[in-house]
Amino acid sequence: MNKATTEHIHIEELNEQKSETCREILEVLPEWFGIPEAIDAYAKGVADLPMLVAKNQSGLVIGFISLKPQTSSAVEAYVLGIRREWHRKGIGHSLFEAAERMTHKLGARFLTVKTVADTNPDPHYQATRLFYEAIGFEPVEVFPTLWSAKNPCLLMAKTVK
Repeated sequence: MNKATTEHIHIEELNEQKSETCREILEVLPEWFGIPEAIDAYAKGVADLPMLVAKNQSGLVIGFISLKPQTSSAVEAYVLGIRREWHRKGIGHSLFEAAERMTHKLGARFLTVKTVADTNPDPHYQATRLFYEAIGFEPVEVFPTLWSAKNPCLLMAKTVK
């Protein structure tokens, strides 16, 4: 993680404008979120879920993660996005560290995330999977048609300490 970059970033829980924040960031990430109906669904889905945001020094939201409690044992990183100019600067690490703390506070032992499986050769999702593995997520199961045959879903999980 780039400490020089992340020391000027503030992570906080967002209680208002979650749908708008989600939509604003996902719309500038078409390589990952290029389906308008999916953006609509995520924007609606985050409205009542916990959301953590990363803000820069001027207060601009540069990234977010929304968490969805699934069971008493597991919380899902439901959707997340980071503005492209902030990729590879430690923002994702910082958001996931905060998400793990929140998951622990919610009493869950596992944090899960879904992404596109490696049977889809898209390089953006390959980078996403590598990032998740680098922060401790492990592949659990592939659901070939959960999203669509073109976008097989990979469930990944990690134990929260």
